[in-house]
This record gives sequence, structure tokens and C-alpha cells, in this order.
Amino acid sequence: MNKSFADLESINGFASIFKDYVSGDEKLKLLYGQDPTAEGFRNLLLSEPFSSSNRELLADVVQQQYRSADIVPGTRTAENINVLKQKQTYTVCTGHQLCLFTGPLYFIYKIITTINLAENLKKAHPDLNFVPVYWMASEDHDFEEINHIQIFGKKLIWEKELAVGSIVSMPVGKVQTSSLQTLLSELEQILGNSEQANVLKGLLKEAYQKSTLSEATRHFTHQLLGEYGLVIIDPSDARLKASFASVMMSELEHKANFEQVNKGIESLEKLGYQSQVNPREINLFYMKDDLRSRIELSEDGSLYHILNTEISFTKEQIKKELNEHPERFSPNVVLRPLYQQCIMPNIAYVGGPGEIAYWLEYKSMFHVNNIQFPILVPRNFVMWVDSVSSSRMEKFGLTVETLSRSLPDLEKDYMQSVRSDGSRLDEEAEQIQSVFASVILKAGAADSTLKVPAEAELQKVQNGLKNIEAKMLKAEKQKQETALNQLKVLKQKLYPGGILQERVENFMPFYLKQGSQFLEALKESLDPFERRMIVFTEKD
Repeated sequence: MNKSFADLESINGFASIFKDYVSGDEKLKLLYGQDPTAEGFRNLLLSEPFSSSNRELLADVVQQQYRSADIVPGTRTAENINVLKQKQTYTVCTGHQLCLFTGPLYFIYKIITTINLAENLKKAHPDLNFVPVYWMASEDHDFEEINHIQIFGKKLIWEKELAVGSIVSMPVGKVQTSSLQTLLSELEQILGNSEQANVLKGLLKEAYQKSTLSEATRHFTHQLLGEYGLVIIDPSDARLKASFASVMMSELEHKANFEQVNKGIESLEKLGYQSQVNPREINLFYMKDDLRSRIELSEDGSLYHILNTEISFTKEQIKKELNEHPERFSPNVVLRPLYQQCIMPNIAYVGGPGEIAYWLEYKSMFHVNNIQFPILVPRNFVMWVDSVSSSRMEKFGLTVETLSRSLPDLEKDYMQSVRSDGSRLDEEAEQIQSVFASVILKAGAADSTLKVPAEAELQKVQNGLKNIEAKMLKAEKQKQETALNQLKVLKQKLYPGGILQERVENFMPFYLKQGSQFLEALKESLDPFERRMIVFTEKD
């Protein structure tokens, strides 16, 4: 594979706030702490953040989670779990949903960016320890967001009725994997019987025989990337939640973070950006058994209702429930970053464009809660270009950047480049315009009422000329049908559905083709401080 780079700012589809953050635009500086640079990390580490963090608890919980999941960590992961107890240890973290079979490619890219960031920081600060963490979003309940993958152009869907039945808002981490067997069999047939296919089948079978999606995702991710020292954390733990209970109590009693996040949103909007996440007065869900539903305070402030249920608590009752069962309270997208930073000595969050954008709303909230705001590190972006696509890009004179334009625009540009002068009627249109100008002038001089019908005749002729030219263009397109189809296939290959390849395709087709070298190439090439897209092009 050849490696090159593409400019993110020249690729359509990225929001302006993300492009401005990546480019280091000064106007955003007040919305975060240190820059995502080597110097930014040096500055943060000099302040000795998290000196009092409860590292012992974190390490004990993670060790227990690995034992409960029946996973024997590899040497590097075991060492990283152990060093979490040391006060010279920091984590760098990424979070992601429990997507089916890892979901889109960028799941892999996020985690490898995180692993490489930890290694990069260790080289720069050898007296400190840096642990890469994957934070599993096991408490999310939007099943439709995680229940599908696309592989070889085919969309595989885990039907909700099979997985959760009539349950409206079940945490996805608790979904039983037993209903996946039919889909797994279909996936195995798609994968085929090559050596790499059999490796994948073995990994899938071992991971997805675990009883819940949370356990299966942990196992599968560990199989793929655990050798690099990755530590996987499931935040739905009673002891971890207990360490965050004071923040959750303040959220319930005082709506503590609603005003602060709105300040962040106001700052964004003043700079011309749109808000990404809107806070609620109470940013907590209540979880019990298979339920996860939002907590709302009644208008008179006397009761806490659990939305779409008959469950209600008085103020004293909900305080007692939180004290006795902190695991039943689940932060939403606003409060979850605070929870993460409260229980981990975390100095960096690795995220995609959407995540970076909503974290930029939160700095004031972190300040008021006296919790360290991490350095926001954009994940790496990758494009895989096979040899056929590479040849076609060369044929059409396209790059990864220019190919991000819409298909109609690409087709229009191509037709303009190949149309012969014989299919254009520009010169004839000018001649007709000139002739009729003289006709209209003479007709008006003879009788002023004749000017309007003369102009109408000109319009008819012009319309007729446009119609003829359109038919000539259609004939040209028919001659170029093969090339236009190739252009369409190329666009769909690298920007399926008009969006980045990494947001649609699963990693398995690439693993089938390259085997373990697929992950090794990413591990070797992804640089957490690289702000361009990495383009891998297959050699002929």
C-alpha cells in the first residue's frame, strides 16, 4: 500500500466548527483548555492534574470487570490495569457505542488513535505512565443506532423485535446476544471460507457467545486490539457510580449544569456556530432491570417522575435511592463527560467531529464542578483506495478531496471536459440574438406594437435551440455512459451514499483482504497529531 494525505479542510462534509478547531482558529480558544499538541500536553502535565484521583478504585473495578468477563488480559493490558493505581499514571480515552460487530470503520480508527497517543506521550514523558482506554457506552438505549453494519454493499440488521421485544428504552449493554445467531450465520456465509474469513469467524463465535452485547463487545474489541495494551471500561458499575454520586445529587437537587452548558452554547452561537447538544434541567436517566428512562421534575418541584413509567420519587426518596443504588442513575450525553473525568485521571479525549463540537459546550460546566477538562484530540481519518479506484481517479483527474463533491457536480464537470465543440450551440445562439436584435429594432420602428411579438418569436427560437442542445447533450451522455457509470461506482466506493467511507463500511472486508496487516498498517501509520486524512492506495 502507498500512503499519502488529503486535506480535511478541502473535503466536503465536515462542519465548520470542527475545521476551525483542527486549524487552531483563535476564536475557539476560550471554549477549551490546552491545544491538542505536544506543547499542550506538556503544559497540562506541568499542572499535575488528578493528584488526588481515586486510582485504586478504578484499577480494582477494571480488574473485576475483566475477571467477570472471563478475559485474561495480555501482558500489556494487565500491566496498564495495574499501573492505574500509581499517581504518575494518566489515561487517554475514547468512547463509543456498542455497535454491532464494531460498526463503521472509524470505531477502529478512534481506538488506534488513542493507543498511539498513549505511546506517543510515554515517549515524550518517560517518567509517567499513559493508559489507552476504550469507554464502552453500555448504558445508551438507542438500539437503532447500533443494530446494523454494512459489508460488501449489503446491510445486515439486528431486528429490534428479536433483540429486545417490546421494551422501549433498554440499555444496549444488557441486550442478550442469543437473538443474533441467525444474523451471525448470514455474516459467516458472506465472509466465505478463506483463511482470514475463518479467523474472523472464530473471533466472532468466541465473542458473541457471551450473553450480553456489552460482554461481546468487550471481548471482540479485546481480541482485535488488546495486544496494544488497550484497557476497556464499562462505566455501569455501582462503585464507580458511587464516586460520582455527589455530582448526580447536585444535578437532581439544583439542576446544577443546565445553566453552565447553556453558557457554552451561547458562546458558540455568538461565534456563528450551531449548538450540538442541548442540556435538560436534569441530565440523568433512571435505570432498573431493563429500563432506562429520563428523570423529570414536576412543575411544583415536589416529585421526580421517571418518563413513560408510573415511577415517581419524592426528594427524600430519590436521595435515598441514589445513596443506596447509585448504579440506577445514568448520565446523559451532557453529564457523561463529567462522569468520565471524575472517575479517571484522564488528560485527553479522542473524538470525531461531532464529539469535539459538543465537548466545546462544556468547559464552563467542568470549571464550576472543579473537574479537569481534558485535551480534545481529533481522531485520525483514513481512506482506503483499491487499485481499480486509483486508476479511475487518475483517469478522471480526481483526488480524494475533489471526489467529495456531489455526484451531479462531478458528472457535470466531466461532461464539460469531454463535450466536443460540435455539440455546443453557443455561437449559433449569439448569431440568432444578433439577427433578432436587428429584427426587433426594425419592427418597432415600423409599428411600436410589433416589438413585443418580435421579442416573443426570439424567445421561441431560443427555447427551441436549448431543446436541441439538450438532446445533443443527451446523445453525448449516451456515448459517455460507460465512463459516467465508472464515475458513479468510484464515488460510491469512496463516499458511499455521499458520506465518508469510514462512516459506512465495516472493517471486515479490509481484514479479509489484508489479514492482520490491516490493523498493523493502521497501528504503524496513525499519528494522533496528524491533522490530515491518511490515504492508503493499493498497489497494482
